[in-house]
Amino acid sequence: MPHFVIDCSKNIIQLKSPEEIIQKVHDTVEATELFEKGDIKVRINPFEYYTIGNTKNDFIHIFGNIMEGRTATQKKNLSERIITELKLMFPQVPIISINIRDFEKATYCNKSMI
Repeated sequence: MPHFVIDCSKNIIQLKSPEEIIQKVHDTVEATELFEKGDIKVRINPFEYYTIGNTKNDFIHIFGNIMEGRTATQKKNLSERIITELKLMFPQVPIISINIRDFEKATYCNKSMI
């Protein structure tokens, strides 16, 4: 169920392959034991056209979308673990960030629920 969408500058996938980046995020999320192993989804969107404070600095930002029910402490730990791993993987990248958003159980739907 959890979705982790990685937005990044196109240069990021020149430094490491998309598969390496996706696997690192997946493994880090899995290691928290907050989610079922087969449920973790990770995608990457490299951007060629962007501006960061009117610069072309490289960046990585992850949008984490998870089902409600985890505590703020659990979500903070999840965020910090992912950023720690990406910081080790990309020490030269100036901007690495994440935000975690909750899906509402009451409004979430997928095709298996219909």
